[in-house]
Amino acid sequence: MQPVAPTNKYSIKYYPEAIERWTREGNYFYFYAREIVLEIRVISDRIIRFRYTPEGRFQRDFSYAVSPDIRESIIFLDVQEDAQYIVLLTQQLQVKVDREHLLITILDREGRLINQDEKGFHWQYYIQKGGKIVYCSKYIQPDECFYGLGDKPTDFNLRGKRLENFGMDRYGYGWNVDPLYKNIPFYYGLHHGIGYGIFFDNTFRTIFDFGLERADVCSFWARGGEMCYYFIYGPALMDVAAQYTWLTGLPELPPLWSLGYHQSRWSYYPDIRVKEVATEFRKRKIPCDVIHLDIDYMDGFRCFTFHPQGFSDPAGLMRELANMGFKVVAIIDPGIKADPQYFVYQQGLEGDYFCKRGDGALMEGDVWPGRCVFPDFTHPRVRQWWGRLCKHLTDVGIRGVWNDMNEPAVFEIGTFPEDVRHDYDGDPCSHRKAHNVYGHLMSKATADGLTRFLMPRRPFVITRSCYAGAQRWTSVWTGDNTASWEHLYIASIQCLRLSISGISFAGSDIGGFIGEPTPELYVRWLQMATFHVFMRTHSASNETGFQQEPWSFGQRNEFIARKFIRLRYRLLPYLYTTFWQYHTYGFPMLRPLMFMSQDDPATYDRVEEFMLGDHLLVSPVREAASKEKEVYLPRGKWYHIWNGKLFDGQQLVKVATPLSQIPLFVRAGAVMPYFPPMEYVPDRLQFAEMTLEVYYAEQKVESILYEDEGDGYGYRAGQYRLVKFETIGQSHQLHISRKIQGAFQPAYTQYYVVCHGLPFAPIEYVVDGMSYKLTARQSSSKVVSIRVPADFQELIIR
Repeated sequence: MQPVAPTNKYSIKYYPEAIERWTREGNYFYFYAREIVLEIRVISDRIIRFRYTPEGRFQRDFSYAVSPDIRESIIFLDVQEDAQYIVLLTQQLQVKVDREHLLITILDREGRLINQDEKGFHWQYYIQKGGKIVYCSKYIQPDECFYGLGDKPTDFNLRGKRLENFGMDRYGYGWNVDPLYKNIPFYYGLHHGIGYGIFFDNTFRTIFDFGLERADVCSFWARGGEMCYYFIYGPALMDVAAQYTWLTGLPELPPLWSLGYHQSRWSYYPDIRVKEVATEFRKRKIPCDVIHLDIDYMDGFRCFTFHPQGFSDPAGLMRELANMGFKVVAIIDPGIKADPQYFVYQQGLEGDYFCKRGDGALMEGDVWPGRCVFPDFTHPRVRQWWGRLCKHLTDVGIRGVWNDMNEPAVFEIGTFPEDVRHDYDGDPCSHRKAHNVYGHLMSKATADGLTRFLMPRRPFVITRSCYAGAQRWTSVWTGDNTASWEHLYIASIQCLRLSISGISFAGSDIGGFIGEPTPELYVRWLQMATFHVFMRTHSASNETGFQQEPWSFGQRNEFIARKFIRLRYRLLPYLYTTFWQYHTYGFPMLRPLMFMSQDDPATYDRVEEFMLGDHLLVSPVREAASKEKEVYLPRGKWYHIWNGKLFDGQQLVKVATPLSQIPLFVRAGAVMPYFPPMEYVPDRLQFAEMTLEVYYAEQKVESILYEDEGDGYGYRAGQYRLVKFETIGQSHQLHISRKIQGAFQPAYTQYYVVCHGLPFAPIEYVVDGMSYKLTARQSSSKVVSIRVPADFQELIIR
């Protein structure tokens, strides 16, 4: 190792020397440069792990992020050598290891440069805290863009930024505040049309510099642990996203009702107030599936209890709400009140389940209940115990749990002191290493318990803090935002960034958690959130008494809110299908434009629009008194959903933005499935007719519809149906074909098909060879509306 000045041993950065030897063990390669060892593991032809140690031996190979289900999938693997490099070859990549300095250069098989070390791996002693600070630096390529890193409230393109992962409670955070709640050490690079990703799997505090310190260098480092990162090759950004989600774990399908509208407040108290809110939703015919209970439902903020007066009969309350079509989600924090009479505290002491300081004393801190202790969720026995505690909620009818304050947050001191000890699944450590996975493992324990006690129904979990891979068991929200136009914009960026960081099931507190939104701000926020995966209004209205339900802003705004929440419910089959794609392939549900038009540089910094799934393009209105907005449409043709006008892509278009509308476009050729109007998702979908909105295009376009019971696990045994629609438009006809896969049989027997944008005057339609004349009622200007059997295979309109 060659030190670089200054000469103080503990401020020197050390760099690898020349490779002395290398070995191969199957798909593992080891390169030895004195005591520095590089391990390269080839996981697939596109995913390579790089792992370094400066000590001659590696730490335990363990990850809370990487899915336990991953298996190597390598089509081709070979090695070549010359005087300068040892080159690993896969079907897609060339990985060149420099013999002189252990530097890495990655190219595609055609020789195009993808990623190149600058100084590569290096390290220094961390004398103040122990261990080592590990670094990796890489060259930034010309015009390279960077994306990802979870919930950062900053520019979507991270070029020129320095950002940090160390989960913190940030009440009322603003633009560029960092770090926030979540810890997702994964980013994308894009240059010359080539996309790749780097996942730095290290749970210590991690820092990423995308050219702030040196304009031509991207670097990342951690204040402890190993330099262990995964390189993921696209070249399509969508493929990078899918492979990262596969690596860190594909999500389970959620219960369909969890994709409906959620209503929350800090706090609905007492139980009669909860029933009043539920009754008001049904009276006003505003769809809603879920009511959330914030901390005041508990007995003195003691987790897994109910207030003896305010919620004296929780099981009865849940039955009443269930009869009205509501599910209930209850908040649970990690802080356990230090009360000798409290059963959770008693069990935790008896089982030695609570975190301790370095000298053996319990970790104590103040949160909502007062003096609290905190479970060590890095211990598997503690996670099992916590999961068992969830039975106290499910036994009374709670259907989901909301984990908050789990960064972990502690009043006055912010979070745990660094000397707090953790088990870390058998590899004891300080809080420095465990901090970023504390909330992650709390939500996992919660999900495991709910899965067990709700079986055969699916659980719903939402968490404020997490680490990479949390999508396997939880949804998230963006934390304590404020009622401002800036925060509407931040929420749009955060949900989009979380989606491409593996966590699509994300949303924000509609209207803002802190403060009082204007009617216009609330409506515009709700319009945007209609197209986010998690949709919840939540507010700290106990502070002011302000009401933040959809009917709180006057009759006109209630009408618009109802319209959009109803649209959300009609779009549920499309949203659920998009979730199935996420669950099956790892594709993000919200997609920035550069993910859809990677060869179009005009999209690289666009954040005014996003795609929901394959076919819907949304552009939130983020300014007060907006009358019109410029929207960039990617390649293809697009229908304005409100007036049916057809636009060419790869251009900016101006569209009107009356308060009753949000810029919303659908891809030409799409088949969009719609549920009939409903006020909540029933236990069984028994409607007789599904609507298909079809948008004419000349080219062939495929659309899919995924269906199952919407709850339970029958889909794992084949009880699902995947419907593939294909549309092909010609000058004189529109051809729609339908193919199915799977054994599930939905209740509906008929499609109501509405065809838009026909460039000809149709006179008939043909269903599986049977011809029917169109009536004047069925056909109007460029639109045809007909009913056909739900088992049709071919439909022609001509």
